[in-house]
Amino acid sequence: MVWTGTWVAERLGVELIGGEELPALLGLALRRNPKRAHLLVSSVLGKHVPQRPSVVYGSGLGLGVRVRELLGDEEAARSVVLGYAETATALGHAVADGLGLAPYLHSTRRPVAGVARAGGFEESHSHATSHLLLPEDPKLLAGGGPLVLVDDEFSTGNTVLNTIRDLHARYPRERYVVVALVDMRSTADLGRLDAFAEEIGARVDLLSAAAGTVHLPEGVLEKGQALVAEHEKAYGAPGAGQAPVGGVREPVRVTLDWPEGLPDGGRHGFTPEHRELLEEALPELAAGLGRALETDREASAAPRTPGGGGRGGRGVLVLGFEELMYAPLRLATALEETGHDVHYSTTTRSPVLAVDDPGYAIRTRLVFPAHDAPADGPGERYAYNVAGGGFDAVVLVVDSAADTPELHAPDGLLAQLAAHVPRVVLAVVPSYTPTVSEAPERSSMLPEPLRGPAFSSYAPEEVGWLLQDLSGVELEAPTEEREEAIQSGGAHYAESLPVEYQPSARYQDLFHSALEGSAARIARAVGTVTETVLAERPGRAPVLVSLARAGTPVGVLMRRWAKARHGLDLPHYAVSIVRGRGIDANALRWLAAHHDPADVVFVDGWTGKGAITRELAEAVKEFEATEGIAGFDPEIAVLADPGSCVRTYGTREDFLIPSACLNSTVSGLISRTVLRSDLVGPNDFHGAKFYRELAGSDVSVAFLDAVAARFDEVTEGVDLDVKELLAADRTPTWEGWAAVERISEEYGIHDVNLVKPGVGETTRVLLRRVPWKILAKRGADADLAHVRLLAEQRGVPVEEVDELPYSCVGLIHPQYTRGATGADGKAVVSQ
Repeated sequence: MVWTGTWVAERLGVELIGGEELPALLGLALRRNPKRAHLLVSSVLGKHVPQRPSVVYGSGLGLGVRVRELLGDEEAARSVVLGYAETATALGHAVADGLGLAPYLHSTRRPVAGVARAGGFEESHSHATSHLLLPEDPKLLAGGGPLVLVDDEFSTGNTVLNTIRDLHARYPRERYVVVALVDMRSTADLGRLDAFAEEIGARVDLLSAAAGTVHLPEGVLEKGQALVAEHEKAYGAPGAGQAPVGGVREPVRVTLDWPEGLPDGGRHGFTPEHRELLEEALPELAAGLGRALETDREASAAPRTPGGGGRGGRGVLVLGFEELMYAPLRLATALEETGHDVHYSTTTRSPVLAVDDPGYAIRTRLVFPAHDAPADGPGERYAYNVAGGGFDAVVLVVDSAADTPELHAPDGLLAQLAAHVPRVVLAVVPSYTPTVSEAPERSSMLPEPLRGPAFSSYAPEEVGWLLQDLSGVELEAPTEEREEAIQSGGAHYAESLPVEYQPSARYQDLFHSALEGSAARIARAVGTVTETVLAERPGRAPVLVSLARAGTPVGVLMRRWAKARHGLDLPHYAVSIVRGRGIDANALRWLAAHHDPADVVFVDGWTGKGAITRELAEAVKEFEATEGIAGFDPEIAVLADPGSCVRTYGTREDFLIPSACLNSTVSGLISRTVLRSDLVGPNDFHGAKFYRELAGSDVSVAFLDAVAARFDEVTEGVDLDVKELLAADRTPTWEGWAAVERISEEYGIHDVNLVKPGVGETTRVLLRRVPWKILAKRGADADLAHVRLLAEQRGVPVEEVDELPYSCVGLIHPQYTRGATGADGKAVVSQ
C-alpha cells in the first residue's frame, strides 16, 4: 500500500519521523495557506479522509479511557473536557464519552445571541483564527477540577498553551491534561510544556495515541506555495466545483426524531445526562436513516454518475458539516451497527490542494459556498475525497442553522454531491438554542462622560471620557511584580497600573526635538485619516470614539481638523477596550442611547500586529448578539497602520508619533484603563486615574497645539493622499501579524502577545513591561532615538535586522524571572 505522504515528501523533502504506526495514521497534503505549507492529514479523525465511523469514534473513546485512568474516578468526575473547532469537536466529544463522567464544551466560530463569551483565543496558523467559548452554564469552566484539552495534533503547542494561559487567568486550577491523536513536537518544543507548567504553577500532562516529528527543510513554505500555484494553474482541482449533470435526482430529506432539549453538539456544553439521552435515541434515529436510504434506493432509477458509486460500491458516506461532527458521527456509528456499509467524514473551512495521486492524502475536492451565514462573512467551503470515492449514497447531516438557500443553490453543497454520488439524503438536526438566564437589571441612568478640567487636562469640549474616576485608588505595582503576575496567569494586565514614568531632562529634550521634526508629518496623517472618514460618510457627521488612551490625542486632533477645515463640531468620546476582555459594553450602551451607532467611528493611534483590531471586531459582534443593538462598525481609523490591519488610516509607514514617547503626560494626565471586578461592577464604566499631581510635566495640550499649527501647510498634500487612498485597494493584508508570528518562532518566544511591533508598541514595552531585546530596522535611526535611549537606560540590547516591516519591534522577556533584564522595579531608570 502506498503511503499517502510520498507525493509531498518527494517534492518538498518533508519527512515524517516516528514509529511504524505514524504512516498508518497520517498522510501529507499541501495547504492553500500562506502561513503553513504542509497539512498532516489524519486517517482516523474523520475530517478530510472518509473512515469507518467505529474507527473514528473508537480512537477518541480509547484516549478518554486513558484520561480516566490517569485522573482516577474522583478527579474525572470534577473535570471538564474542552475540544477545538472545527477539526477536533467530535474527537473531544469522544474523549469525554470515554472519560464518562465529565461535561464537554468545544470552541466555536459561531457567535450566538444572548450567550456571553467565557473566553476566547487565537489559533495563529489557522485560516480562521478566532475561537469563542460560549457555555450555556456560565459556571462550566469555573470549577477547580482538571481541564482536559483535546486537539487532533500537538505540534508547537502554541494553540493549547495560549488557551490554558487565557483560561488560567480567568479560572485558575491545579491540573490540565492535553490530549491529542498525535504528538508531533520538535526536539526544541519538547521542554516547553514542563516550563509552561512551572510558570503557571499547575500540573500539565500530555496523552497521545502516537508520537513523532515532522522534518521541514529550509524554505519549505515558499517551495510549498510555489508548488500549489504551479499545480493548480496546470491541473486545476480534481472534482472541484463541477456543475450537476443532467438527470441528477433531487436530494431526499429525512425527518429525524431528535429528542427535545438535546444539544446538537458541545458548542454550549454537553453533559453526561445529555449523553444518556442521545444513547437512548440513537437506535431509532439510525432506523429512520436506514428506512430513508432503503426507500431512496428502491425509488432510484438514476444511472451511476461518473466517479460515483452504484451497486457493489462503497456503500454510504455520512457527511457532517464543519463544527457539527459529533452528531453525524454517532448517527454513522449507529447505522454501522445495524449492518450498513458506512464511512464518515465532514466538510471543512480548510483550503487544501487536491492531487489525484495514490501517494497524496487529498485526492479530490468539492468547492461550494458557506451555507450557515458565518459571522466572518461568505466564503468557500470544501469536501475532500468524496468525489470519486465510489459511494452509493451520501447522508448529509447539517444543523437547522445551515439549512439555508445557499445549501440548496445550483452551486451549493447538495448540488455538488448530487453531481458525484447517485443518491443524496439530507438529514437536519435542530440547532440547539441555549436557555439564557435574564441579565441582571442594569442601571437605566449611566453617568454622563467625565470631562476636563475635573478629569483630564483637555478642554471639556475636546473629549468626554466614558470612564469612572479611580484616582483615589492605589493601583500602581512595580514593573517586575506586574510582569510576573501577567505571565504566570495570576493577574490580567488591566487589573493594575505600571508606575508612571517620570521622564529625565534628556528624554524630555528628545520628545520636544521629535515633536518639532515630525509635527507636519503627523498633521498630514491626521488630515488624511479625517478626510477619508468624512468622504466615506457623505452628508453625515461622524461621532469620534477613541480607544483610551493612545487613541485619544488622535481623536482630539481629528476633531480639530474637521472644525478647522469644514467647520464641523464633531462629538468625541473616549472608551476602554481591554485585550482578552473586550470593549466596555456600558460605554457602547451609552453611545447607542445618545447617538446613532452607524455614525460611530472608532479611533486609535496606530496598529501593531492588529490584536486590538480583532478584539474590537469580536467585542462588537458579541455586543450586538447579546444586546440586540446593531449598527456599530468595528473598523478602526488610525493615524498609522504599519501592520496593514485596517482600511482607514493616515499612513502605513511606521514612524515616530511623539505621543507614544510618554504616558499620561501626553494623554491628558489620564492613566491606561483598569478593569477589576472589585472596582468595576456590571453597571459601571471601566476605570482610570487622573494624575493631577503631574500637571507640572504635562505636555498634552502643547502636543496638540504643535500639530494643529501645521494644518494649513499640509492641506495640499492631504488632498493628494486622500484622492489616492479612495481610489486604492486598502484591503488589510495583515503582513504585520505574519511578521510577528515569524519573529515569535524565530526567537523561540512562542507567544505572539510577547512580540510588540512598531515604534509605539516598542516604546510601551520599554516604559511598562520587562523588555528582553529590541529589534531595530537597519537605517531607521531617525525615528528611534528615544527607543535607543530607553533601551540604554534599561540595559536592553538593540539588535539591528534587515527585512523588517516595522521600524522596530520590542520583545517582552519570554520566560520572566526577577533576574530578567530590566527588572529593577521601575518603569525605567531616570538619568
